[in-house]
Amino acid sequence: MRTRPLVIGIAGLGILTATAGLAGTSETAVKIPASTIDVAPGRGAQVAVLAGGCFWGMEAVFEQVKGVRAVVSGYAGGARATARYAQVSTERTNHAEAVRITYDPRQVSYATLLRIYFSVAHDPTQLNRQGPDSGPSYRSAIFPQNAGQARVARAYIDQLGKAGVFDKPIVTKIEQGGFYPAEAEHQDFARRNPGHPYIVRWDKPKIAAFRAAFPALAS
Repeated sequence: MRTRPLVIGIAGLGILTATAGLAGTSETAVKIPASTIDVAPGRGAQVAVLAGGCFWGMEAVFEQVKGVRAVVSGYAGGARATARYAQVSTERTNHAEAVRITYDPRQVSYATLLRIYFSVAHDPTQLNRQGPDSGPSYRSAIFPQNAGQARVARAYIDQLGKAGVFDKPIVTKIEQGGFYPAEAEHQDFARRNPGHPYIVRWDKPKIAAFRAAFPALAS
């Protein structure tokens, strides 16, 4: 079920219907240790695919990270044929709203991206939901692009679980599946719509929390 504000046209006029509050909320990053292992940096740009609720906020956070070259919002885990917003919204396509992060491993590592993901980009203890949005398309999931990423992701989830840094169990899944970019209107949504009620209420606090908790990683 989606509770994001929508703009609908009536008699040629855009009318904003908001279910989220207009005022931002305070949010802080969860203090978690760095991963004890990491992916070998390799050569050239690398790619990570992460799902953690509405892709607007995930994209907005990772666009702030030094060494990240590009972030694309999209759908992961389902078929190409149904990777469309209207179909994913039915919660019957097995897609998760996700982001594809292209990054420079000389500046930021895969394990560091995971640390940001678990600490501030989303809540890994929420099952099939994030904040006001519910359904399996909002699940917490990591889509490793190679065996090294899968090994690091599994080890880090185990490490954080044993450390007990969260009050509830981590429900993040390790999944396989292709990534398909979302429609153009969803790309760079927070940057293009900074005053949108959903962005103000749910995503700007995440950006502020990231920059406060990880100043050395902020671009």
